[in-house]
Amino acid sequence: MIQFVDIRFAYPNGRFSLEVLDLEIASGEAVALIGPSGCGKTTLLNLLSGILVPDSGRIAVEGTVLTELSTEERREFRLQRMGLAPQNFELLDYLTVEENLLLPFWLRKGRGPGRAVRDRAHFLAEASGLGNRIESYPDQLSQGERQRVCLCRALIAEPQLLLADEPTGNLDTANQERVIALLFDEIRRLGATAVVITHESELLPLFDRVIDIRDLVEGKSA
Repeated sequence: MIQFVDIRFAYPNGRFSLEVLDLEIASGEAVALIGPSGCGKTTLLNLLSGILVPDSGRIAVEGTVLTELSTEERREFRLQRMGLAPQNFELLDYLTVEENLLLPFWLRKGRGPGRAVRDRAHFLAEASGLGNRIESYPDQLSQGERQRVCLCRALIAEPQLLLADEPTGNLDTANQERVIALLFDEIRRLGATAVVITHESELLPLFDRVIDIRDLVEGKSA
């Protein structure tokens, strides 16, 4: 499903570089990515999504070599195959919760959301405790509510690969349990692969595998 081979990446300012010599994640595997802040977890996720491009090496997802694709091709691959839940949420302030959830379908070439997709948006909103916020705008939501919108948007298109960066970081215990139940229900139902960054040690037994990035990469700060 996922393969990193001899990956080397450095930010243009030279303050941080990352090397991943070998990483394989099986199709359908749920992986927790752990490690201290600043060690490269988010960078690794952005390389896997194709948002960042390594300076050298090979990244393959489902047989597609991302490092051989153009910027537009990588973007289209993300939209078609991946669900992304970034740590900063990246919600559009001028769209309602429902519209933000449906955004991946509007961005796909030639495909807008039909009734079944809209029904799924409402299902995810209800399941995550946002049923009464579906017409609200991001600036009317708490941090935890915005985080739940972000995760639901990542799940809306039933992706085969889910990448989530601290998806429960702003949630209280009740909502964390609700979101984790939804997350694992969905990835098991879809047979999806998931790579999730988390600092919540109590969640780790739920995953098929836990990877400490310090055992995986060589990160160098200037």
